[in-house]
Amino acid sequence: MLSIVVAMQTFFLTTKDRLSRENGATAVEYGLLVGLIAVVIVVALLLLGPKLANLFTNVSNTIPEG
Repeated sequence: MLSIVVAMQTFFLTTKDRLSRENGATAVEYGLLVGLIAVVIVVALLLLGPKLANLFTNVSNTIPEG
């Protein structure tokens, strides 16, 4: 029973500490960077996708079946 009380107290104290920190701006900035990287990846795949598909098709066609 005591371990449950200690666990709950630790949870509430760490939650209070996390809410009082001002690291939220950093998290938002990282989120924006991840979103921007995702957009760049999607655009690159849309532009290069057909060329890569043709390349892999040509390679697979030139490999003899054994």
